[in-house]
Amino acid sequence: MADSTDSPIAATAAGAVAEPSRGFSVYKAGQGYYTRMGTVIGVSLISLLGILWAWGYMEQWRIGEINSIYIAAGGAILIGGIITAITYFLVFVKPGAVDFLIATEGEMKKVNWSTKREVYGSTGAVVVTAVFLALFCWVLELVFVFVFQNIGVLPNAG
Repeated sequence: MADSTDSPIAATAAGAVAEPSRGFSVYKAGQGYYTRMGTVIGVSLISLLGILWAWGYMEQWRIGEINSIYIAAGGAILIGGIITAITYFLVFVKPGAVDFLIATEGEMKKVNWSTKREVYGSTGAVVVTAVFLALFCWVLELVFVFVFQNIGVLPNAG
């Protein structure tokens, strides 16, 4: 008789079903699209800045008669490839990271986002309060200048 652990999909102790290893295929491909794409875009932008920095640094390297632009280009391609491989693994293959991104997207859908009217109202309140505080501080400064000039701590401006 076949044991239940012989199947490629074995049940875990908690009763959940563990998926078999899928190599480098996308884990839970239909879920967490927006958080995955946002993560990839963010990593790409930060990586490009790092690669540009590394390019400038590697242009100063000299290896025999090799043109330094080739060294910089090769290094940038190598760094970009490594970052791409790590990002792909973490965002699309590694179950723990993928489940976190999927759960994050699910939680973001539960958020009660403010309406356009509420955002405008809140922004207006902040601007009015900031202007009021700036005016208050300016008037308070004028009072202090007046008082300190009259008691001789500050010289009169005129």
